Amino acid sequence: MQSEMIKKVMVATDGSEYTKKAVKYGIEIAKLSDSKLYAIYVVDTAAFASIPMDSAWESMYGLLKQEGDDATKQVADAAADSGIEVERLVVEGHPADEIVNAAEDNSVDMIVMGTLGKSGLERFLLGSVAEKVMRISKIPVMVVRG
Repeated sequence: MQSEMIKKVMVATDGSEYTKKAVKYGIEIAKLSDSKLYAIYVVDTAAFASIPMDSAWESMYGLLKQEGDDATKQVADAAADSGIEVERLVVEGHPADEIVNAAEDNSVDMIVMGTLGKSGLERFLLGSVAEKVMRISKIPVMVVRG
C-alpha cells in the first residue's frame, strides 16, 4: 500500500488490555505512513438509558469521561515517543456509530480497533462494536485481535 493513501489514522480505545495491541498497530501504521493519529474513546450513553438522571448517574458519567481522557492520553503518550501528532477525541453515544462518524468528520483514511471489552458477556457485546464498525464504515477498518 502506498503511504500517500494513508494520511490520517484513527485508533479506538477503551483503555483496556484488549485495545493495547490495536493501539500499538495504530501508532506503527501512523509512523510508517507519516500520518496524523486520532485516538477516540466513546462514552456509551446507551448504557445509561435506563438510569434516572441523578447524582449517581452524574458520578458514573464523570468517571467514564475521566476514563476516556486517561485512555486517549495513554495513546498520545505512547505516540509522542515516535513524534506522531495525535488528536484526542472523547465523544458520547453509541460506540460504533460515533467511531464511524468521527472518522468521516475528520476524513480519516483508516480505522484501527481491537475487539474491545473486558470479559465474558461484556467482551462479546463490546466485540460486536468492531463488527458493527466494519459493517457500516466506508473507510477501511483494521481489527486487531487481543
